[in-house]
Order: sequence, then C-alpha cells, then structure tokens
Amino acid sequence: MTLSPEMLLHGYSIGIFPMAEHRDDTDVFWVDPKHRGVVPLGGFHISRSLARRMRRGEYKITINTDFAGVLDGCADRAETWISAQIRQLYLQLHETGHAHSLEVWQEGKLTGGVYGVALGAAFFGESMFSRRTDASKIALAYLVDRLNLAGFTLFDTQFLTDHLASLGGVEISRADYHRQLDRATLQHTDFTAPPIPSAQDVIQRNTQTS
Repeated sequence: MTLSPEMLLHGYSIGIFPMAEHRDDTDVFWVDPKHRGVVPLGGFHISRSLARRMRRGEYKITINTDFAGVLDGCADRAETWISAQIRQLYLQLHETGHAHSLEVWQEGKLTGGVYGVALGAAFFGESMFSRRTDASKIALAYLVDRLNLAGFTLFDTQFLTDHLASLGGVEISRADYHRQLDRATLQHTDFTAPPIPSAQDVIQRNTQTS
C-alpha cells in the first residue's frame, strides 16, 4: 500500500496508525489495537532517580532541530517497523509542520529523543531512543511537560510497555480512546509555542512523591 502524508493524517484522525513488518518491508499496514496505550498528561511520573539525573544538567534539550536524526536513532535497532516508506512519510509530515521531535544532546552529540505527530490537541508518540542512560526518559519528561503547557489533552503511545507503565502510562479501551480522540482533534494547540523550561520547572510540575 502506498501512502501519502494526507492519508496518514486521516488515519490518525480516525484512530489508526501505520506500521511495517521490518525495515526492508515495502508494504505498510494499518493498526487499530483493541487496547490503547496512553500517558495521562496529569499522571506522568518523574522518579527521584530521574529527577537527580535531570538536575545535573549534563544535557541540552531542543525542539525540531534534528528530526531525521531522531527518526534514524529510533530505527537503529535490530528490529524496527520504520521502513523506507514510513521514514519518508514522517519526514514529509515534519516538513509540513505535523510531525515533531524533541532531542537530547550530551557533549554535542544526539543521545536520545522522541518524535510523533500532532493533530489538534492529540499527540501521537511514535518512537523514542536512547544512547545514554535515561536519555529517552529525559526526553519523555520534557515532552509531557511541553504537551501540558501547550494544551494537549491526549498523549497516545499506541501500545503500553513496561517502560511506559513505570512512567505513568496506562491502557484504555478502543472505545474510550476514540472518545478522547474525537474531543482532542476538535481543539487547537501549538507544539512549538512553549519555551524550553529548566529542569527544575519540569521536575516540579511532574514529580511523584514515592
């Protein structure tokens, strides 16, 4: 199946997303999980250990500075669903302002990041990667903070992993997801609007007590 960026956005708007079986797959299929992973934007957890690492300040956060680098970092693993066609589609979505990345830099090198698609007040997290300890967790913390500040109401992670569950992710039914999606896509947000906050501000807004 050959997709266009417009078809991809329409798919997100009705609750489905594309995947490929592997990096060399020329086919793309739509996925509509019975149970959906989401991170409640009021329920993200920054643990004490992550907060300590963030306070050290040994990193720099940027927005949309190296989208292709984040995309390729996410695909740089033994098995990936990011095929050549999918890669090109997300690059096109980024060029039109619908796909965004948040990067973590350490010692001038890209060491972690996350990317996804914004539609209304819904953000569809696609993938994240880490080349140093906790770099993806740091990226996720800054991403959730940004989504809250910008007025997003839905953070879709597609599936719930143990990693996401440890950070506050939950699983909801398909019906509940569609209700939240329908409300979110009617709203307007700007992913790029909030300034990059200090680590302390992110921690204060998202710290758990345990």
